[in-house]
Amino acid sequence: MAFGESEKNRKLSEAEQRRLRGFERLRESLTAQGYRCTELTVGVVRANIVSMLIAIPVTVLGMGLFMLVNLDKDWVLGGNLASIAILLVLVVVHEGIHGLTWSIFAPNHLSDIEFGFMKEYLTPYCTCKAPLAKWPYVVGGLAPLVVLGIIPTVVAIATGSFSLLVIGLIMILAAGGDMMIAWMILRHRATGLELLVLDHPTQAGSVVFER
Repeated sequence: MAFGESEKNRKLSEAEQRRLRGFERLRESLTAQGYRCTELTVGVVRANIVSMLIAIPVTVLGMGLFMLVNLDKDWVLGGNLASIAILLVLVVVHEGIHGLTWSIFAPNHLSDIEFGFMKEYLTPYCTCKAPLAKWPYVVGGLAPLVVLGIIPTVVAIATGSFSLLVIGLIMILAAGGDMMIAWMILRHRATGLELLVLDHPTQAGSVVFER
């Protein structure tokens, strides 16, 4: 899936330019070692649309299970500023979970993790600057989905907490892009025995190196 022209030609931040230079050096090094490079990227706008299509069925399933298990309970949704603040904090925590999980597998641990904010799309991000094996990369990519989305949703269904259910489902929706990127990696047909995955330095998605 390709980027729109406006996304391809957008002005890169200093941090993105720095990561791009580092990526190009790494790509040259890995190519010299016999690795082939494949970009698995998607435009940010398109990613948001597709991620919603991926996450909505999961959300409907969670809501349906909650209603089925808690038919005899009163559902109360907290609508105060504290709930909004919690959601904003969880957006930051989402990126922190990415970074913490990837840092466990990265060669230089937290030194290989970088956080930032795309002003054009009001989107915070976390990126790992070191290539990782496929499964550690996928685990780190889906960790926020599990910790902030699936687990709270399961607890909400078990306890009848509608407010917790809403938070869990929103966090599942927030992880829609992560699910899409993980799906792109998992469905990629490897042509070699060795496979490394790296965050794309400037676009939404990843780069696969294999030999």
